Amino acid sequence: MNIHGGMGREERRKAQEAFTQDKRVQVLVATDAAGEGINLQRAHLMVNYDLPWNPNRLEQRFGRIHRIGQTEVCHLWNLVAVQTREGEVFHTLLKKLEEEREALGGRVFDVLGDVLYDNRPLRELILEAIRYGDRPDVRERLFRVVDQALDREHLQALLEQRALAREVMDVVRVRQVREDMERATARRLQPHFIAAFFLEALKRLGGDYFQREPRRYEIKHVPPEIRKRIPRSDVGRTGAPSSSPGRGCPVPTIHEQVTRTPILKRYERVVFEKELINVAGKPPATLICPGHPLLDVTIDLILEQHRDLLKQGTMLVDPNDSSEEVRLLFYLEHSIQNATIDNSTGKRRVISRQMQFVELDGHETMHAAGYAPFLDYRPLTEEEQTLVPQLSGIPWLKSDLEEQARTYAITELVPRHFEEVKQRREEQITKTLTAVQARLTSEISYWDNRAAIFQSQEAMGKANARQNWQKARERADELYARLERRTRELEQERQLSPLPPIVVGGVLVIPSGLIAKLSGQAQNNEETAEQFARETARIEHLAMEAVMQAERQLGYIPRDVSALKCGYDIESKMPGTGKLRFIEVKGRVKDSTTVIVTKNEVLTALNKPDDFFLAIVLVDGETTTPYYISKPFQREPDFDATSVIYNLDKLLNKGAISI
Repeated sequence: MNIHGGMGREERRKAQEAFTQDKRVQVLVATDAAGEGINLQRAHLMVNYDLPWNPNRLEQRFGRIHRIGQTEVCHLWNLVAVQTREGEVFHTLLKKLEEEREALGGRVFDVLGDVLYDNRPLRELILEAIRYGDRPDVRERLFRVVDQALDREHLQALLEQRALAREVMDVVRVRQVREDMERATARRLQPHFIAAFFLEALKRLGGDYFQREPRRYEIKHVPPEIRKRIPRSDVGRTGAPSSSPGRGCPVPTIHEQVTRTPILKRYERVVFEKELINVAGKPPATLICPGHPLLDVTIDLILEQHRDLLKQGTMLVDPNDSSEEVRLLFYLEHSIQNATIDNSTGKRRVISRQMQFVELDGHETMHAAGYAPFLDYRPLTEEEQTLVPQLSGIPWLKSDLEEQARTYAITELVPRHFEEVKQRREEQITKTLTAVQARLTSEISYWDNRAAIFQSQEAMGKANARQNWQKARERADELYARLERRTRELEQERQLSPLPPIVVGGVLVIPSGLIAKLSGQAQNNEETAEQFARETARIEHLAMEAVMQAERQLGYIPRDVSALKCGYDIESKMPGTGKLRFIEVKGRVKDSTTVIVTKNEVLTALNKPDDFFLAIVLVDGETTTPYYISKPFQREPDFDATSVIYNLDKLLNKGAISI
């Protein structure tokens, strides 16, 4: 397998993937085109047969294999023809680099690009060695220049200068970013969901896989239908989900991806958990997660085949709702595009796609339904399905409900999404434009100056001067055109516009209280039922107040996010940091024997095991006693479970701390 500058970006990515995943490919031969930007930790042996002018490139090349995830000791051989003039200089340079690398702990490579040799770049030094290296005085001076340029004090000064020049992020911004990351981690999609979906979908699409080690799979065949497909708008999920302003839990967002990992015919190993990428004595694996094209394309194909089912809708039961009012859950998708035209589609490029759930009740009240509310709902049993015809007479279900959902999205969701993306993109584009202008303007100035020098040499009758200044002028003109083009492209990326929101699907949510009433299991005394509901609400209120007060006494800043259905009720901030605690509150009357925990709550606890607490509050009249349980759950619920019933005494015996 090989990589060179004549290959397109997609071809290079395919070569990289083949080298890392196809066990038949043992050797990768590459030019400097593979010197940075790709991951090759499948290899641990590297040979540099053509040394670059800039020694910093050596470290960049070696960094392709000496990366996080590398399980072998890496070896690098630099081939130097010591008997040549330039080879002597290179040999001296490499020996000196090795000495300083050991003294400075490897940081010497951070500033190699800034090192000048007698105020000249290394390229000029090598050229002088080639031309005059046979003279002893020149050779001695060149060796002295290398030694002085790589002097330890000089390198240390460059390191300190770079440290002072490093961009510093505002403390408030750092805390905000950390909070967003904490929320995103708490709400991340569990790997077992992705694995269960992907493996079944791959099989249905004609793929073939085998489990080689526990939770590690070899994909023997990826169907052509998947390999030939490009994910929607060639957009990949990058980074953590963003958080909408003023909301406590993140909204899944798809952002633009600059390069796309190619899809191979086969994969030696794939995993769905980062911890399993590298296993001693086994091939490294590809992580299949949101953002990997193999998963994205599989999702797209399954959606195409079954999108009509989403539009058709379904009915689910909310087992935690004892009321008798049905609700409608809508799945909405809205996108933000810029003015750049996507070559693959001929349309404007989508840079952010956001999915949200909203609910509409019988009072025509629309509200956000949380991150993934359907995980807490369950399908109707066969017996319950016979009760469905009794719901057909509900008047408000016959109105144009989709239009109401779209109107809500246009007025509430899309503007918030647009402002969030606009702010982020403005900052990014402004920084990029500043860097592009600084770099290209400097290069244009350099070549303009060279052209002027060569023109003056032509006037003095120097040979080849005319040809040299014409080439320098052409280079300056090319760079100027490139600057204009790049500036124009960035301005197009700055021009954002929202697309109309789309209602992808809907669910009629039936509360368990209504199911009980329709099936004749409801309490005959409506007054008793109402009293029970009021008592439940009172206990929940007392429990929340008790935990909020306990958090304040512990020195934290709590916030009630129970209405957002994030998988926890309280988000508690540690003052002075971006660190968050996630607390699920369960109020129970004294002498209760069980507690019900939803799947969402269990998954959140497993995602943030060190920062999630289950707070059980025992209520006796107006007296409350809160207990905190850290790491209350050991494994995720079954795939089709919506909630889990736990024995209250056993939970409290799991190291519960009374607050």
